[in-house]
Amino acid sequence: MRILRAIERTAVPWKNGGGVTSEVAVFPPGAGFDDFGWRISIARIERGGPFSLFPGIDRTLAMLEGRVTLTIEGRTPIALSPQSPPVQFPGDTATSAELIGDDATDLNVMTRRDVFFARIALAEGSCVGTSGAAATLFVARAEAALHEMRLAPGDAVMLDTGESLALPPGGAFLKIEIFPAENRPKAR
Repeated sequence: MRILRAIERTAVPWKNGGGVTSEVAVFPPGAGFDDFGWRISIARIERGGPFSLFPGIDRTLAMLEGRVTLTIEGRTPIALSPQSPPVQFPGDTATSAELIGDDATDLNVMTRRDVFFARIALAEGSCVGTSGAAATLFVARAEAALHEMRLAPGDAVMLDTGESLALPPGGAFLKIEIFPAENRPKAR
């Protein structure tokens, strides 16, 4: 188990000035936007606008704080809040977000489409690193005590396969699982 502290991350401003992004984890380690297999980041949205396009990348977005209206080309706009289920969409599809109220914070998981796919869900209680997953992480949505450690919002815990973790009740964590593309469930 590794703890990835939010306070140790570098916030990088967006080119359009609409917010900042901090990388939580990336595979392979040190990979950039052109060569990552998967990437997990937390973004602070300060102004609405279009998302950058990422050809060949699938994205999953979950709100940590605040609310936005997410508009994905070809879909009905979606109002997102921390209580909303995560939304999956292709990174090469025109997408934009407009703030509802003040700034907001989201969790963004990007996977190279032919290599990996991701699942995100609320997590509480006893959790185990998923067999067959390339990576299993838990991101704190609020302050939490975990064993003898205090976690701040945005801190992440990365498990090895088969490693277990007892989470406090209350759904204060998002569980992120990254799987190899060949394990993707077949569409019905």
